[in-house]
Amino acid sequence: MTTVETPVKQSFVEPGGIEAIPVARRHGSPWQLLATWSAPNLEFATVYVGVIAVAFFGLGFPQAMVALVLGNALGAITQGILSAWGPRDGVAQMVLGRVAFGTRGNILPAGLNTVMAGLGWFATNSVSGAFALATLTTMPVWLALLIIVVVQVGVAIVGHNFVQLFERYATVVLGVIFLLAAVFALLAGHLGGGAGGGPAGFNAGFGGFTVAMAAAFGYAAGWNPYAADYTRYLAPTTSKVKIGLAAGIGNFVSCTVLMAAGAAAATAVSFGKANPTDLFTSADVMPVVIGKLTLLAIFFGAISANALNIYSGAMSFLAVGIRIPLTLRRALVAGAFGVIGFFIALAASGDPSGSYENFLLVIAYWIAPWLGVVLADRWYRRGTGIARFLADDARYVNWPGFIALAVGIVVPIWLFANQTLYTGVLVAPTERFSGGFVADYGIGDLTPLVGFVLAVVVYFVLVPVFRPARGAALPASGYEEPVHVDAASER
Repeated sequence: MTTVETPVKQSFVEPGGIEAIPVARRHGSPWQLLATWSAPNLEFATVYVGVIAVAFFGLGFPQAMVALVLGNALGAITQGILSAWGPRDGVAQMVLGRVAFGTRGNILPAGLNTVMAGLGWFATNSVSGAFALATLTTMPVWLALLIIVVVQVGVAIVGHNFVQLFERYATVVLGVIFLLAAVFALLAGHLGGGAGGGPAGFNAGFGGFTVAMAAAFGYAAGWNPYAADYTRYLAPTTSKVKIGLAAGIGNFVSCTVLMAAGAAAATAVSFGKANPTDLFTSADVMPVVIGKLTLLAIFFGAISANALNIYSGAMSFLAVGIRIPLTLRRALVAGAFGVIGFFIALAASGDPSGSYENFLLVIAYWIAPWLGVVLADRWYRRGTGIARFLADDARYVNWPGFIALAVGIVVPIWLFANQTLYTGVLVAPTERFSGGFVADYGIGDLTPLVGFVLAVVVYFVLVPVFRPARGAALPASGYEEPVHVDAASER
């Protein structure tokens, strides 16, 4: 008798949570990451980083571009490195963090990323997209916000494959529109000058440069805690070089082009308390038709970004180790984040630009030391397996990683933070104010740089003291399939 195998029916909504992806389910090309990491940056939040570098940090266009390029390059390099880690073990980025910080120590970074991605970035992007749709259609902002939240949550709920497909098509359409907007913004701008066509970098100095660079790094590296989420479905044999190049280039080019457009626009018009979306798309920057198209692109760009934010926010939430024994637990968490994020965005819509600068810097404050620890720990474990440390029930402890992260966050913020609500003890004496506004940023904001270096140093100092466990040498295939990664998975 002949046995006929019944093909496995693919679910429309991606099932499960954060389980390791079996080799049999791996698929995709590394070059799809060009779209994955281009599309989410084709949004107004990216443009606005360039705007604040000139309009608020006091840099001229040439100075701003140097700071922005450096910040973007650092974030893109680490994006490429972390993306290359996904295929080996087939798990999300925050699950990999269990190795560097310990099973329970990983609750800190996973929790931070849950708040920043699933709620913080979600609300920020939703507001900019809602303002664009409201301007374009004259509908109330709350209705525009509701529409954008429903659409982007829907994309994230369906799951990985649909997110990748959506980003692929969005890259082409949004890329063309934003490229046209960037060209007209550059033509309209006074590229040798500063804010509103004034002198270049009159009040900026070293401090304004470091703050702008930190903001750009915070934006580009803001995707780092998601990196492996979108490569874990690739085959373990996929070229790490191709993965790194595709992810890094997609991140760097999209960020740099749109930030350049924002910086140029800030030299053409004065950005104050007015709606920054309206100013960027005004006739002073680009033709009316291009402005309308750009508003539409801003709306869809917010969806592209937030589809990833909600999806990865849900992955981070599950990586904390919370047990949700439901088949569609990832999708349900993503939906819950959408509901909460809607109300946060609605509350923030009254002052859309007031806290964006602080938000970008706060992201850099924790991501930089987090990067320092995960990179240092990966070096410590080079050539060894990590599968046994990824299980939710491993109860594995890595004190050097957890302590290094805590020190790398707290100490640099205390000394070097440059925020509206708090200024570091070494920064405050160097700043100068005029009329209630910062006239000279002094030494600026060195928090991310110091945090990264300090975390690496503390980690390697503590490793000989605590001697965290290491796995056995990797098998010839270079692959070990982790088990019991999700707290709700069957034992």
